[in-house]
Amino acid sequence: MPREFTVVIERDEAGYLVASVPALPGCHTQARSMDKLLERIKEAIRLCLEVQGQG
Repeated sequence: MPREFTVVIERDEAGYLVASVPALPGCHTQARSMDKLLERIKEAIRLCLEVQGQG
């Protein structure tokens, strides 16, 4: 069953998009494009859940 997480996206002073998942401390990534950012945050969520034993 798919899980849903809120993802916070901001742009940093260098112009990178930064995504974080408040419900998963330490789960964050960055990219130059939105497409790449979404790809990377999905992978980061999978990895965070795996490390926590929830994935």
